[in-house]
Amino acid sequence: MIINYYGNKNSTNILIQMVDDHDLEAIESEIATIESVSTDYCLITVKVNNWNHDLSPWKADAVFGNDDFTGGASETLQEILELCSDKSKHYYIGGYSLAGLFALWAVYQTDIFEGVAAASPSVWFPGFIEYMRDTHIKCNKVYLSLGDKESKTRNPIMATVADKITAAHNILKASGVDTILEWNQGNHFKDPGIRIGKAFAWILEKA
Repeated sequence: MIINYYGNKNSTNILIQMVDDHDLEAIESEIATIESVSTDYCLITVKVNNWNHDLSPWKADAVFGNDDFTGGASETLQEILELCSDKSKHYYIGGYSLAGLFALWAVYQTDIFEGVAAASPSVWFPGFIEYMRDTHIKCNKVYLSLGDKESKTRNPIMATVADKITAAHNILKASGVDTILEWNQGNHFKDPGIRIGKAFAWILEKA
Protein backbone atom coordinates (compact mmCIF):
# COMPACT_ATOMS: atom_id res chain seq x y z
CA MET A 1 0.00 0.00 0.00
CA ILE A 2 1.12 3.55 -0.76
CA ILE A 3 -0.06 5.78 2.07
CA ASN A 4 -0.13 9.59 2.20
CA TYR A 5 -1.13 11.92 5.01
CA TYR A 6 -2.84 15.31 4.71
CA GLY A 7 -4.02 17.83 7.26
CA ASN A 8 -3.07 17.65 10.94
CA LYS A 9 -1.28 14.42 11.84
CA ASN A 10 -1.97 15.08 15.52
CA SER A 11 -5.74 15.31 15.04
CA THR A 12 -7.96 12.76 16.73
CA ASN A 13 -10.27 12.78 13.68
CA ILE A 14 -8.83 10.29 11.19
CA LEU A 15 -10.33 10.15 7.68
CA ILE A 16 -9.36 7.08 5.66
CA GLN A 17 -9.86 7.01 1.90
CA MET A 18 -9.03 4.38 -0.71
CA VAL A 19 -7.76 6.16 -3.83
CA ASP A 20 -6.45 5.75 -7.36
CA ASP A 21 -4.53 8.19 -9.56
CA HIS A 22 -7.69 10.11 -10.51
CA ASP A 23 -8.53 10.70 -6.85
CA LEU A 24 -5.03 11.96 -6.14
CA GLU A 25 -5.25 14.36 -9.09
CA ALA A 26 -8.28 15.95 -7.38
CA ILE A 27 -6.85 15.93 -3.85
CA GLU A 28 -6.31 19.71 -3.67
CA SER A 29 -9.97 20.46 -4.33
CA GLU A 30 -10.96 17.75 -1.86
CA ILE A 31 -8.79 19.24 0.89
CA ALA A 32 -10.02 22.77 0.19
CA THR A 33 -13.61 21.55 0.50
CA ILE A 34 -12.92 19.72 3.76
CA GLU A 35 -11.11 22.72 5.22
CA SER A 36 -14.03 25.01 4.44
CA VAL A 37 -15.60 23.22 7.43
CA SER A 38 -12.72 22.10 9.64
CA THR A 39 -8.93 21.87 9.80
CA ASP A 40 -9.07 19.41 12.71
CA TYR A 41 -8.55 16.22 10.73
CA CYS A 42 -5.91 13.89 9.36
CA LEU A 43 -6.71 12.42 5.95
CA ILE A 44 -4.97 9.13 5.18
CA THR A 45 -5.14 8.10 1.53
CA VAL A 46 -4.38 4.50 0.62
CA LYS A 47 -3.48 3.78 -3.00
CA VAL A 48 -5.34 0.81 -4.44
CA ASN A 49 -3.35 -1.61 -6.60
CA ASN A 50 -6.21 -3.48 -8.29
CA TRP A 51 -9.46 -1.50 -8.11
CA ASN A 52 -11.88 -4.28 -9.11
CA HIS A 53 -10.22 -6.83 -6.84
CA ASP A 54 -9.20 -4.83 -3.78
CA LEU A 55 -12.51 -2.99 -3.35
CA SER A 56 -15.17 -5.52 -4.39
CA PRO A 57 -16.92 -7.25 -1.46
CA TRP A 58 -17.62 -10.42 -3.43
CA LYS A 59 -17.16 -11.83 -6.90
CA ALA A 60 -19.29 -10.45 -9.73
CA ASP A 61 -19.13 -10.40 -13.49
CA ALA A 62 -17.67 -7.39 -15.27
CA VAL A 63 -20.16 -4.56 -15.71
CA PHE A 64 -18.02 -2.69 -18.22
CA GLY A 65 -15.05 -4.01 -20.16
CA ASN A 66 -13.70 -7.47 -19.35
CA ASP A 67 -12.38 -6.89 -15.83
CA ASP A 68 -14.44 -9.01 -13.43
CA PHE A 69 -14.87 -8.15 -9.77
CA THR A 70 -12.90 -10.70 -7.80
CA GLY A 71 -13.93 -10.01 -4.21
CA GLY A 72 -10.76 -8.95 -2.40
CA ALA A 73 -12.32 -6.37 -0.07
CA SER A 74 -11.95 -8.48 3.09
CA GLU A 75 -8.17 -8.65 2.71
CA THR A 76 -8.03 -4.91 1.98
CA LEU A 77 -10.07 -4.12 5.07
CA GLN A 78 -7.71 -6.12 7.28
CA GLU A 79 -4.84 -3.95 6.06
CA ILE A 80 -6.86 -0.77 6.67
CA LEU A 81 -7.68 -1.81 10.21
CA GLU A 82 -3.96 -1.79 10.99
CA LEU A 83 -4.12 1.99 10.54
CA CYS A 84 -6.80 2.20 13.23
CA SER A 85 -4.95 0.85 16.26
CA ASP A 86 -4.96 4.02 18.40
CA LYS A 87 -8.17 3.70 20.38
CA SER A 88 -7.96 7.35 21.54
CA LYS A 89 -8.77 8.52 17.99
CA HIS A 90 -11.97 8.67 15.98
CA TYR A 91 -11.92 6.88 12.63
CA TYR A 92 -14.06 7.58 9.58
CA ILE A 93 -13.90 5.91 6.18
CA GLY A 94 -14.89 7.26 2.79
CA GLY A 95 -14.32 7.04 -0.91
CA TYR A 96 -15.53 7.79 -4.40
CA SER A 97 -17.13 5.35 -6.84
CA LEU A 98 -16.15 1.73 -6.03
CA ALA A 99 -14.09 3.06 -3.11
CA GLY A 100 -17.33 4.57 -1.81
CA LEU A 101 -19.00 1.17 -2.04
CA PHE A 102 -16.05 -0.36 -0.19
CA ALA A 103 -16.36 2.25 2.55
CA LEU A 104 -20.09 1.57 2.90
CA TRP A 105 -19.50 -2.19 2.98
CA ALA A 106 -16.75 -1.76 5.58
CA VAL A 107 -19.11 -0.32 8.19
CA TYR A 108 -21.13 -3.51 8.02
CA GLN A 109 -18.00 -5.48 8.93
CA THR A 110 -16.55 -3.51 11.86
CA ASP A 111 -17.58 -0.89 14.39
CA ILE A 112 -14.17 0.86 14.34
CA PHE A 113 -15.51 3.54 11.98
CA GLU A 114 -17.85 6.12 13.47
CA GLY A 115 -19.07 7.36 10.09
CA VAL A 116 -18.83 6.75 6.37
CA ALA A 117 -18.50 9.26 3.52
CA ALA A 118 -19.69 7.52 0.35
CA ALA A 119 -19.59 9.89 -2.63
CA SER A 120 -21.16 8.54 -5.82
CA PRO A 121 -20.73 4.99 -4.48
CA SER A 122 -21.19 2.05 -6.85
CA VAL A 123 -24.38 0.83 -5.19
CA TRP A 124 -25.37 -0.71 -8.52
CA PHE A 125 -22.94 -3.49 -7.54
CA PRO A 126 -24.83 -6.80 -7.89
CA GLY A 127 -26.50 -7.85 -4.66
CA PHE A 128 -25.37 -4.90 -2.56
CA ILE A 129 -28.77 -3.36 -1.76
CA GLU A 130 -30.05 -6.78 -0.74
CA TYR A 131 -26.98 -7.14 1.49
CA MET A 132 -27.78 -3.82 3.16
CA ARG A 133 -31.34 -4.97 3.83
CA ASP A 134 -30.21 -8.23 5.39
CA THR A 135 -27.19 -7.06 7.42
CA HIS A 136 -26.84 -4.85 10.50
CA ILE A 137 -24.81 -1.67 10.00
CA LYS A 138 -22.22 -0.91 12.71
CA CYS A 139 -22.00 2.89 12.49
CA ASN A 140 -24.62 5.62 12.86
CA LYS A 141 -23.52 8.35 10.42
CA VAL A 142 -23.66 7.84 6.65
CA TYR A 143 -23.26 10.43 3.90
CA LEU A 144 -24.42 9.42 0.41
CA SER A 145 -24.31 11.41 -2.80
CA LEU A 146 -24.88 10.93 -6.51
CA GLY A 147 -24.70 13.02 -9.65
CA ASP A 148 -28.10 13.76 -11.15
CA LYS A 149 -26.96 12.44 -14.55
CA GLU A 150 -25.19 9.30 -13.37
CA SER A 151 -28.09 7.00 -14.21
CA LYS A 152 -28.32 8.33 -17.77
CA THR A 153 -26.15 5.59 -19.28
CA ARG A 154 -26.66 2.82 -21.81
CA ASN A 155 -25.24 0.28 -19.37
CA PRO A 156 -28.34 -1.43 -17.94
CA ILE A 157 -26.78 -2.25 -14.58
CA MET A 158 -25.23 1.16 -13.96
CA ALA A 159 -28.47 2.82 -15.10
CA THR A 160 -30.08 1.54 -11.89
CA VAL A 161 -27.77 3.61 -9.67
CA ALA A 162 -30.26 6.39 -8.86
CA ASP A 163 -32.94 3.91 -7.80
CA LYS A 164 -30.38 1.89 -5.86
CA ILE A 165 -28.94 4.83 -3.92
CA THR A 166 -32.46 6.00 -3.04
CA ALA A 167 -33.18 2.50 -1.76
CA ALA A 168 -29.93 2.52 0.21
CA HIS A 169 -30.82 5.84 1.82
CA ASN A 170 -34.26 4.55 2.78
CA ILE A 171 -32.77 1.40 4.32
CA LEU A 172 -30.40 3.51 6.42
CA LYS A 173 -33.16 5.85 7.57
CA ALA A 174 -35.32 2.90 8.55
CA SER A 175 -32.39 1.59 10.61
CA GLY A 176 -32.20 4.85 12.56
CA VAL A 177 -28.93 5.97 10.99
CA ASP A 178 -28.13 9.70 10.80
CA THR A 179 -27.92 9.92 7.02
CA ILE A 180 -28.19 12.31 4.10
CA LEU A 181 -28.48 11.79 0.35
CA GLU A 182 -27.11 14.75 -1.59
CA TRP A 183 -27.69 15.14 -5.31
CA ASN A 184 -24.89 16.83 -7.26
CA GLN A 185 -25.08 18.26 -10.73
CA GLY A 186 -23.51 16.29 -13.56
CA ASN A 187 -22.35 12.80 -14.38
CA HIS A 188 -20.07 10.45 -12.47
CA PHE A 189 -16.88 12.22 -13.49
CA LYS A 190 -17.80 15.79 -12.57
CA ASP A 191 -15.91 17.36 -9.63
CA PRO A 192 -14.97 14.15 -7.79
CA GLY A 193 -12.61 15.98 -5.44
CA ILE A 194 -15.29 18.43 -4.38
CA ARG A 195 -17.86 15.65 -3.98
CA ILE A 196 -15.73 13.50 -1.68
CA GLY A 197 -14.62 16.65 0.12
CA LYS A 198 -18.26 17.51 0.84
CA ALA A 199 -18.81 13.98 2.09
CA PHE A 200 -15.97 14.15 4.60
CA ALA A 201 -16.95 17.72 5.57
CA TRP A 202 -20.44 16.49 6.52
CA ILE A 203 -18.91 13.72 8.62
CA LEU A 204 -16.59 16.18 10.39
CA GLU A 205 -19.50 18.50 11.17
CA LYS A 206 -21.16 15.52 12.89
CA ALA A 207 -18.00 14.53 14.78
